[in-house]
Amino acid sequence: MTAIGALLLCCCVGLLRPGWGQPFLRLRPSPSDNLPVKDIVEHPDPEYDPKEQDLDERTLRKKLGSHFDPGFMAVALRRLELGPRLKVGKKARRKVLQWLWAYTYCPVLYTWKDLGVRFWPRYIKEGNCFAEKSCSFPEGMFCKPVKSVTKTFLRWHCQGWSSQKYCTWIPVQYPLISECKCSC
Repeated sequence: MTAIGALLLCCCVGLLRPGWGQPFLRLRPSPSDNLPVKDIVEHPDPEYDPKEQDLDERTLRKKLGSHFDPGFMAVALRRLELGPRLKVGKKARRKVLQWLWAYTYCPVLYTWKDLGVRFWPRYIKEGNCFAEKSCSFPEGMFCKPVKSVTKTFLRWHCQGWSSQKYCTWIPVQYPLISECKCSC
């Protein structure tokens, strides 16, 4: 009887561990800490790409509605605007630099990422934490993502096979790093 009790206990503990019992308990998935999102591997067959008539910008903007954020999305690739250049004297510049380096600073570095023809808008401004060198003294801590925002995109999705295939734009959530912090 103790062997059955131990087996039952192990099964219950296994269902309570994060991620293990979700298909059985119908729980919602927990968010991942793995940001930025890894590149999506697409089927290379152009048959699965949206046709020219499916890429009408006006229709797609209407479908995306208020989720379209021009600060983080682009239909066509454009230059990242960093703002006007500030002119500062040598003495003020040195003091500002000393002050900045006295504290840990973990900026979010943004670059435009091409999601491919099967996403609309195609380009996203993706953030990464600067982690090339330690951000602490003594060394050992690095910049890590601490906050993210989720943006909604449209994804070209096909179901079925060849003659029975049905394709349409579906909304998908895409997480983006919005803040980095110096941590272990």
